[in-house]
Amino acid sequence: MDAESLAFILSIAIRSSAAVLFAAIGEVFTERGGILNLGVEGMMLMGALSGFVAAHASHSLALGLLAAMAAGGALALVHGFFTITLRANQVVCGLALTILGIGLSSFLGRPIIGTVGMRFTPWPIPLLQDIPLLGPALFQQVPLIYMGYLLVPAAWLFLFHTRPGLNLRSVGENPQAADATGIPVNLIRYGWTAFGGVMAGLGGAYLSLAYTPGWKENMSAGQGWIAIAMVIFGLWNPWRAALGALLFGTVNALQFAFEVRQITLIPSYILRMLPYLFTIAILVIITRSKGIRRRTAAPAALGLPFEREEF
Repeated sequence: MDAESLAFILSIAIRSSAAVLFAAIGEVFTERGGILNLGVEGMMLMGALSGFVAAHASHSLALGLLAAMAAGGALALVHGFFTITLRANQVVCGLALTILGIGLSSFLGRPIIGTVGMRFTPWPIPLLQDIPLLGPALFQQVPLIYMGYLLVPAAWLFLFHTRPGLNLRSVGENPQAADATGIPVNLIRYGWTAFGGVMAGLGGAYLSLAYTPGWKENMSAGQGWIAIAMVIFGLWNPWRAALGALLFGTVNALQFAFEVRQITLIPSYILRMLPYLFTIAILVIITRSKGIRRRTAAPAALGLPFEREEF
């Protein structure tokens, strides 16, 4: 395979992984606080719809992004109200949120299917784009991709090298102990649950404003579930979650490469299944590996409601 083909596959892999990356990073923070939100798919779809409609109506991509993040954050706060304030079952609420997002986006978005709207265009970075092989793949992308480059190290530094990150992790591990030291457990959980929704909405906006500009029903095609899977694959670490998203994008890119070059060794319907089969395979490996489970377990209070002890 020549350098041009490798650059093409890497470029498509990065583009294919961005939506999953944004949603996965947001879910890492949400779950680090002890809240399991399975509504990522619904939040991504509402973000995609809201971002496209707002950008089309205002002729502003920036307003489209803000609308998408607001929609995702609002749905996440609904999840937070039921799971944090009312202490409802987090799995059930997350599934209900996904159903709500899918149904509501399909209903509201039906009149605009096929509408041509605004889209992000690539912003090549001078000098860096001329680097052999990596330049065209990494530095001839849309601005949201560059945002993703900065997001991952920033998320890692925040989680593991700042006091607020330590507070967040302590809330996810032992909320009673965190509360005893004066950390506002519910406030932190609300804040980072909303942040997870904001990032899911941003991932949805990337789909409708950059990756496949426009709106169609269920355009996330299960990428919200992939993002949740990448959190588990990444062992609740932003770097590893980003690696999982990139692997998902790479498998997706191979599908495009085979179709472009008309390679028919593998039937097309099998190619479309590969990214999802790959995700299932790595989750099986992670959950079956006792060594990995012992070294890096999920946050101890993940999915458990917090009840403040009275003294």
